[in-house]
Amino acid sequence: MSAEILNVATASPRIKPQPLNGKGVAVALLVIGAWAGLLTFLLAFYEPNWRSPAPYLLALGQMHLYTGLYITAHDAMHGVVSPHKRLNNAIGTVAALLFAYNWFPGQVAKHHAHHRHVGTADDPDFHDGEHQSFLLWFLRFAWHYVTWWQVLLMAVTYNVLKLCFPQANVIAFWMIPAVLATLQLFFFGTYLPHRGEHAADNPHKSRSQLRHHVWAFVSCYFFGYHYEHHDQPYLPWWRLWQTKA
Repeated sequence: MSAEILNVATASPRIKPQPLNGKGVAVALLVIGAWAGLLTFLLAFYEPNWRSPAPYLLALGQMHLYTGLYITAHDAMHGVVSPHKRLNNAIGTVAALLFAYNWFPGQVAKHHAHHRHVGTADDPDFHDGEHQSFLLWFLRFAWHYVTWWQVLLMAVTYNVLKLCFPQANVIAFWMIPAVLATLQLFFFGTYLPHRGEHAADNPHKSRSQLRHHVWAFVSCYFFGYHYEHHDQPYLPWWRLWQTKA
């Protein structure tokens, strides 16, 4: 979880944009397919032994794939899933909806406001309360992003799923991983990078994790390299590690 403050705009090497050539779509479909495949298995076929570590590890794996759904939608917000706008936005819309019915067009506007006004009153992700309490910041973050119809659709979906699959499996592998992934995204993608004071010559008001590619991927698909993302938002998540070469 270590983070270092990057004080100057030249702190990370510039990585040239490259043609996606279908790679962004392939990566996105891999993440979405892995999420859907594992969830289907866990709901329809898996009989967990709650006294063993296996179901808890599988729940964490599903949490990581939930995080991947939102990272895929996030890449689409920056147009780096596909150079074809309709396809890019369609994949972003699907990925966002699968993650607790997030609405992609609304998320796009808020996310770009975050990039334009990072660390200011116009930044929807920013909390300027005393001591920047994790809990208060998270509640403000949720207030900005969670809508009543998402909660309603999640409730309806839960009640449908528990009619079709064991209720314990629905809670452990569909509901709880989504909540944990939300916390994961907030902690590594908002709270750690943007909390506290930033140097005057840090234009992105962002920190970056220390270079450790395995941990950076496991923790949040390289978005702990957060200064680098703000500095080079044209890089998809699977190329972001290159900025730490």
